[in-house]
Amino acid sequence: MNFSQLGKIQELKGHMDTFHRNHPKFPMFLGAVAQNAVEEGTIIEINVTAPNGAHYETNLKLRAEDLEFIRALQEMGK
Repeated sequence: MNFSQLGKIQELKGHMDTFHRNHPKFPMFLGAVAQNAVEEGTIIEINVTAPNGAHYETNLKLRAEDLEFIRALQEMGK
C-alpha cells in the first residue's frame, strides 16, 4: 500500500466518522440487519425521495454469491 492509498483510507475514515455522528441510528440498524436478516432469500428494499420530490425504489433478493460479497465487505470493515 502506498502513501496515496493510505491517505485515501484515512480520508474515507473521516467521512465515515462524520456520517456516524450525523446518523447515529443507521449503523445500529445495519448491525441488527447484518446479525439477524442477512441470509439467502432476504429481500432488501430501497426507497429514495429527492428534495425535488422525485421518487426511486428498487428491491433485490439476496443470493448465495451476494452473501460472499457482503461478508468480504464486513471483513474489510474490521
